[in-house]
Amino acid sequence: MKLSVKVDYACRVLTHMARLRGTDALAHIEELARIEAVPANYLVQILTELRNGGLIMSRRGKQGGYALARPPEEITLYDIVKVIEGDLLELNTTSEGQSGRRVTQIWREVRSTLERRCREFTLDMFASKVPDEMYYI
Repeated sequence: MKLSVKVDYACRVLTHMARLRGTDALAHIEELARIEAVPANYLVQILTELRNGGLIMSRRGKQGGYALARPPEEITLYDIVKVIEGDLLELNTTSEGQSGRRVTQIWREVRSTLERRCREFTLDMFASKVPDEMYYI
């Protein structure tokens, strides 16, 4: 199991869009690429997948750009991974052999737990704190 760069980039650009939510501002490819350190050519592919998956919407033209299609609290980490990668954990186990059924059962439990946890993290949680912010008391 490995987190792809594509999922990482998708999470970062969606987090930026979540921060723009509630303003009239739309995210632009050049801005997203610069702020989130994502190659612009690769970003176009990711944004297309996110739009086709119903997580973002786009507006064409001079005043165009990208925005979340739903409120950030309704978009989960599971939704993002599902759109970008498909299954969270693809199982290629068999029930063959003496231990096959038990091994498959355990991996299914692991997948179920992983999916449940990923559904608990919403995009607004990603956007709630910027790591570089410092608070002084």
